[in-house]
Amino acid sequence: MLESLGLLSPSPALFGQLLLGLINGSFYAMMSLGLAIIFGLLNVVNFMHGAQYMMGAFTAWMLLQWLGIGYGFALVLAPLIVGVSGILLERLFVRRLYHLDHVYGLLLTFGLTLIVEGLYRKAFGSAGLPYANPMPGGFRTALGYLPYYRLWALFASLLVCLATWYMIERTKLGAYLRAAIERPDLVRSFGINVPRMVTLVYGFGVGLAGLAGVFAAPIYNVSPTMGSNLIIVIFAVVVIGGMGSIKGAIITGYLLGLAEGLMRYYYPPLSDTVVFIIMAGVLLIKPAGLFGKGVISQHAAAAMESRAGIEPRKLRAGLSWLLLIVSVAALVAAPFVMYPVFLIKVLCFAVAASAVNLLLGYMGVLSFGHAMFFGFSAYVAGHLAKVWGLSPELAILGATLASVALGGIVGLIAIRLQGIYFAMSTLALAQMVYFFCLQVPFTNGEDGIQAIPRGVAFGVWDLKSDLSAYFFVLLICGAAILAIARLVHSPYGRIVAAVRDSEPRAISLGYNANRYKLAVFVFSAGITGLAGATKAIAVQLATLTDVGWQMSGEFLLMTLVGGLGSITGPILGALALISMETYMSELQDWVTVVQGAVFFVVVLAFREGIVGSLSSLWRKRATLRADVHLKLEIPDGKP
Repeated sequence: MLESLGLLSPSPALFGQLLLGLINGSFYAMMSLGLAIIFGLLNVVNFMHGAQYMMGAFTAWMLLQWLGIGYGFALVLAPLIVGVSGILLERLFVRRLYHLDHVYGLLLTFGLTLIVEGLYRKAFGSAGLPYANPMPGGFRTALGYLPYYRLWALFASLLVCLATWYMIERTKLGAYLRAAIERPDLVRSFGINVPRMVTLVYGFGVGLAGLAGVFAAPIYNVSPTMGSNLIIVIFAVVVIGGMGSIKGAIITGYLLGLAEGLMRYYYPPLSDTVVFIIMAGVLLIKPAGLFGKGVISQHAAAAMESRAGIEPRKLRAGLSWLLLIVSVAALVAAPFVMYPVFLIKVLCFAVAASAVNLLLGYMGVLSFGHAMFFGFSAYVAGHLAKVWGLSPELAILGATLASVALGGIVGLIAIRLQGIYFAMSTLALAQMVYFFCLQVPFTNGEDGIQAIPRGVAFGVWDLKSDLSAYFFVLLICGAAILAIARLVHSPYGRIVAAVRDSEPRAISLGYNANRYKLAVFVFSAGITGLAGATKAIAVQLATLTDVGWQMSGEFLLMTLVGGLGSITGPILGALALISMETYMSELQDWVTVVQGAVFFVVVLAFREGIVGSLSSLWRKRATLRADVHLKLEIPDGKP
């Protein structure tokens, strides 16, 4: 059997792929090791790890090109520079979030990633820059050609991983580090500066990412986007190995690198997705990962600052009807004074953001992969309308059902997980869907599905004009938002809220928490798919942008900007974000920087969002009025 697989007498091509897989695995191990250290000791999920890997490679390139400092010194200087930047980041921003939910650290570092990558793209462009091979040449063996540098990178990275594992697990310093996180008060009583220790640990984890970037620079072109897709793989490695497990990060990194190499030789189409397939299988069997000690739940004192239920409810009936009439009138008049296609995008993205908000704001779980439902549904709707010739309503219906089916599959894998495990698993599974959409024939790869016919809806409604298409989209998106509102305020929604507030108590009362969460997740996936399909038909385009992980980040940003846990928040957030993208489109890479800055500010200082801030003002005004009335009714000097 081994001979049939070519493992007893491997060909030079197989040997080359295995060597490349081991090298990639060494990068996976080093980066996931840094990520595991930061999470295991600081409880922070550092989404910026990929950008810091890129910074390490660019720092080595700049040292060589601008200062003439070669590879040997760059191995020391570049990780130190990147590590110091991580220390500054931790001292200035990250430490403000230690007492909050894991999600906030993930979102803050995601925003910083957008800022850093946007700045690097603006400065250096998107094309890769070559870094000279410091160890040219190699030697030939019976198995194939062995380049000197690749062997060096492989063994040096393995040595770094083993030394880090030994320091954390077998030395007194490592014991102090673990104790400083678990019992900081006790460690502080021994005269140890715990905050300084935490800061240095964060800088060390970031420095490992920078060192991996230096190792990678001579092998791959140095590019601002070199860490973007890699970070998703690293998340999958960490989830498979077990969050916070040092040993799991190292072993899993190398094994998954080998798996990629084998798949690249035997069946190349699956080489980009094999990591995520393995992750799905592992999570079905052992949700905590291969070396994990338990599923990580939310912080006890770190509930998400959801604005669920804070919108003013006791409005007078007349005022409620007046607001409804004014809103409908504004939506009807809007396409006559604004570009209809712009409004179509706002409506579709508002629905997708509302679906994300349903999970995060009302169920208390973060999905970082909802772009898979949005983009996949857009592709299906485009294919059904253009190739099969279905009418727009049937194409949208078919695509929505496909999204519901996909949501059921993803939900069965992810819904048993808690806290950051859930978010990272949805992100990794979404990347698997992304590569699927990139490779299958019906999506047309990077070209996407263009010139999708709008057709005639219900046999009588011609959608040829933008104005007609707008009112069709308004009908669908309005119905979707009303469905979300109905679910939230229904008895079923109150049970979901009870599961969010105290899952053990809900289970003790006889409710199957996972079943309720799965149902809401599938409903959210279907609504997101409905938005993606409607957008594809109305805008007449479905591309890889719709299914990329950056799109999931945009949905989250819209939710946070508008107000988490409110019905109107995602709508306002979508209007703000789409307006920014539309009117700042000429600035190109600066749009990404501004988006990251908005993410950063919202997570750090504006977590209530627009609706939450307005609601706070409403309550303060009502309290002030009540105090004034009370003073008028009770004379001075009397109780």
